[in-house]
Amino acid sequence: MAVAGKAGGRLLAAYLVVGADELKREVVVRRLKGRLDEGLAAFNLDERAASPDLEPQELVASLNTLPVGAAFRLVIVHGADKLAKPVSEAIVSYLANPNPACVLCLVAESLSKGTRLYKAVAAVGKGAILDCAPPKRWELPNYVIKHAASPSIGISVDRDAAEELVSRVGESTTMIDRQLRSLAELCRASGRVTLGDVEDNVARTAEVKPWDFLDAVCARRADRALELYRLMANPSHIALLALLVSRLRELVCAASLDRRGRAGAVASELGKRDWQVKNHVRWARAFAPGELEGCLVACAACERVLKGTGDDETAFVSLVLRICGRA
Repeated sequence: MAVAGKAGGRLLAAYLVVGADELKREVVVRRLKGRLDEGLAAFNLDERAASPDLEPQELVASLNTLPVGAAFRLVIVHGADKLAKPVSEAIVSYLANPNPACVLCLVAESLSKGTRLYKAVAAVGKGAILDCAPPKRWELPNYVIKHAASPSIGISVDRDAAEELVSRVGESTTMIDRQLRSLAELCRASGRVTLGDVEDNVARTAEVKPWDFLDAVCARRADRALELYRLMANPSHIALLALLVSRLRELVCAASLDRRGRAGAVASELGKRDWQVKNHVRWARAFAPGELEGCLVACAACERVLKGTGDDETAFVSLVLRICGRA
């Protein structure tokens, strides 16, 4: 992405913009287009999509066309992972001796490194493969904060606001970008996006994930936990209970290690990565001595109701309130 984004510098004969992050792919393509002379873009830009109608000879002819009054010609092919074999083979052959006055940009959501097309582009030169893999979910709040502070948006986002935004719109960076730009306009006067701003102005479009619910329970935020629980589509009480029990046991371990001055060993003791347990010690400290163990006893009582003939809804909600310190 850096090569395509430089104002100067020599462009390679071809790039493969590959990855599931749609926003990253859009940025790379936009930067490449920005290198064209705006007045001559109509002559020097050929943008196509993979389709059954895409003819190999026609595409190669476009690639071999000389630019009009400009430094280079740009040919963009979207959906390169869906190209018919004759087309991809024609591109592979072309790249063996590419037109030095043309830049080919192949855009794909995914493309195996073992394919001839991937190898042919990689052989063009260092930096020809532009990785657009999306951030992992646990990285998204930091991504939101960093992206919001970029010059194109220019606003600060509170950590809890970033987490709530991800919870509401999901993992699509394109959706996150759109919501951030809307929030930036609404909050421009203060220069800061708060949790309240997200709650008041961003509709939930993403399905609630169980771990969001678990995090709210462990943080003892009863209102938040129940809100997320109500938004779940037909949640399994037994499955949620099993997840809760597992998480509470992790907190018991975290509390024990913390008392012995070994809080930093939580991840290794639980066989998890640091990011998976980054809040465990803080959450565990919100429970009084013996309270976590009491919550596990309450979970056992709830399980008996769920496996019996009692009121599952009442039993589960009561358990959530108990863990959150509201009952």
